[in-house]
Amino acid sequence: MEDPHCRQYFLAPQQTAHRRYEALRAVFLNGEPLAVVAQRFGYKVSALKSMACRFRAVCRHGVTPPFSFRMAEGGPPGRAAARTDAGRTYPRSRIAES
Repeated sequence: MEDPHCRQYFLAPQQTAHRRYEALRAVFLNGEPLAVVAQRFGYKVSALKSMACRFRAVCRHGVTPPFSFRMAEGGPPGRAAARTDAGRTYPRSRIAES
């Protein structure tokens, strides 16, 4: 099946959690080098290495981190809510709550 729009969705993910998922998938499942994956998904090599280390550590503890987070009130899907001292809500996304 040839569908360039659907193909682009997987090759160039726009949402943070999706991009993180695809990058980690490329490293762990496909065995691609960190430098190649980092460049493709717009990460610094050190940031991708850190994400991979955290993902591996969480998995070793028997917990697989989710790649979609609960929605912030009124925010887009895939974003978690963060609270400030003033009680205002700002969206944020994290790889794992440790």
